[in-house]
Order: sequence, then structure tokens, then C-alpha cells
Amino acid sequence: MSARRDDKEEVRSEEGRPTASDEAAADTPGGSADSDLAGQLAEARRQLQESNERLLRLAADFDNTRKRLERERETALKYAEESLLRELLPGIDNLERAMAQGQETDNASVLLEGVELTWRGLLATLEKTGVAQIHCVGEPFDPNRHEALSMEASATMPANHVLKEFQKGYFYKDRLLRAAKVIVCSGLPAKG
Repeated sequence: MSARRDDKEEVRSEEGRPTASDEAAADTPGGSADSDLAGQLAEARRQLQESNERLLRLAADFDNTRKRLERERETALKYAEESLLRELLPGIDNLERAMAQGQETDNASVLLEGVELTWRGLLATLEKTGVAQIHCVGEPFDPNRHEALSMEASATMPANHVLKEFQKGYFYKDRLLRAAKVIVCSGLPAKG
């Protein structure tokens, strides 16, 4: 026992005497090491508990965020067209006014002017949302943008170019919304 005390530096109380717990720990083989390990184990368990609680809170936060984003996405999809529809309403109003004007007057030019203004307004609305017309008369035929309805000979247009447009095509941003329906030039007319 005394040899063990000589090897270790004694921990003394404020008065300079060893405390009772120090003596008991020093007298018990490995007592100090056991209490240190017990303290470290208790600290490790406390840290593990805190980490588990943080993990549970993070998992709950993640789940709540995922649910909120899903609700927001569903709402956005549900009302995605609302802005476009609101932009189209003035076109409907203008068509109704043009029809009312057409019933009040026999002047077809007034009715035509109203319809043309409505058409321009609708095109402007579509352009604001990213819709663009495909202008194709005189352009080389492109099966990715054009749908050929028939072929016609023409002395004024090169072969395999769009001669006439039957129905306009449209792009929405970088995607084809609708192909243009066209008549394609087959080349020069046959002599005869």
C-alpha cells in the first residue's frame, strides 16, 4: 500500500491533507481508473442521448419540410394555369363586345376590326407566356416543325419548301406545342 502511494502523487484537500475519498481510491486497486471510466461512460451516454434527440428533431423537421413542399407543389400545379386564364379573359370580353357590335350594325369592317384586335391581344398574351408562332411559308420543310398535308408544284418556290400554311404551328418556350400543317412544294410544274 505504501509503495503504491509513493508511486502516485497524493491529491490533497485545501488543508494539505489527503481526503477520505482520495485515500479510499488510492487504497482500492484501480479505484481511480474505475471512477474515471464510469464518468467517461456516463458522459458518453449523455452525449449519445443528446445526439439521438437532435437526430429525432432533425428527422421531424425534415418530414415537416417534405410535407410542406409537397402541399406547395400540389397547390402550384392546381393553380398553374390561373395566370394564363386571367390573361385570356380580356380576349373573351373583346369577342363578346365584337359580337354585340356586329348585331347592332351591318358594317362588317367594324366587326372585322374588333375580331382582329382580339386576335392580336390573344397573340400578345400567348407571347407573354412563352408561346410563339412558327412562321413557315418559304422555309425549308422540317418534319420536326411541319406536318405535310400535301404537295403542290410551283414555279415560284424551290422544291421541299413550304408553299402554303393551312394551320399555324406553335412553340411553347423550347418545345413544339403544335406542328404547322402545310402544303410543300414538289418542284416545278409539269410542262404540257
